[in-house]
Amino acid sequence: MKPKVVIFSAPSGAGKTTVVKHLLAMPEFNLSFSISACSRKKREGEVDGKDYYFLSADEFRKKIENNDFLEWEEVYADHFYGSLKSEVDRLTAAGKNVVFDVDVKGGLNIKKYYGENALAVFVMPPSVEVLEKRLRDRSTDSEEAIRTRIDKAVYELSFAEKFDVVLVNDKLDETFAKAEKLIGDFLKK
Repeated sequence: MKPKVVIFSAPSGAGKTTVVKHLLAMPEFNLSFSISACSRKKREGEVDGKDYYFLSADEFRKKIENNDFLEWEEVYADHFYGSLKSEVDRLTAAGKNVVFDVDVKGGLNIKKYYGENALAVFVMPPSVEVLEKRLRDRSTDSEEAIRTRIDKAVYELSFAEKFDVVLVNDKLDETFAKAEKLIGDFLKK
């Protein structure tokens, strides 16, 4: 059976990473995480090659020129994120289903590339106010960065209807259960 692709996208702070980590811990799905590349600085505790492939903005631009990305986006000025083709090829060659944790535009680009072999899930926060509280509770961003993320989130929420499924992340246990059913049903197809 051909490996499948599962895409999780959401505004920053909506909980997509938490959902993806939960699903990765479930061996029955045979999921492997596609590690994205980015040009931002590492946050405390992050590991290169585990959390992201950390590149300088110049290194990232060079890979864009070489057509090394399945998708990429300049999310903020000089802050690039993208999915390396070589990473996806490595995982699918091992027979794994690939799961992505990417921004909204990247998720739609991957869905377009893989078509019916991909499931695109938009993780929706219960409200913009809840999203702002989650971002503040992280204590990883400045006030200016939080405002930028909230403004971007409002824009990204307008893309939800373009995804195969919208998963509202209100109560985490319920979100996990719904995500498990979505992925299980998709992988059986």
